[in-house]
Amino acid sequence: MNVSDMSEPSTDLLETFENPNPKRNYIIETVCPEFTSVCPKTGQPDFGTLTITYIADKVCYELKSLKLYLQQYRNHGAFYESVTNTILDHLVEVTRPRMMEIRADFTPRGGIKTSVIVNYPDAPLDEVFEE
Repeated sequence: MNVSDMSEPSTDLLETFENPNPKRNYIIETVCPEFTSVCPKTGQPDFGTLTITYIADKVCYELKSLKLYLQQYRNHGAFYESVTNTILDHLVEVTRPRMMEIRADFTPRGGIKTSVIVNYPDAPLDEVFEE
């Protein structure tokens, strides 16, 4: 498999539905324990668990469409950091949530375990790296 020939995931598969309680801030958490992408250096599969936590505004994402969207990454070569940020960008683009966090916990490879956590809206860096 040539990693550079892999297609870019698209938001076309993501569907939404109206938030049934748009006046209330409530947390929706979706856990995707079978996430797979491809290492762009080796072409080997990367496995992980995605936890998507958000507060919807006007719409919520539909779960089957989320599953189909995430399956696009099975043949997509990108580093953990890029994959996680792209998924956040795509979900924010489609749902326009009040808040969203994605935690990507990748399975260990070579004795190293990596987690990537991204948020919308971004926290100011001075709050993230308080002295």
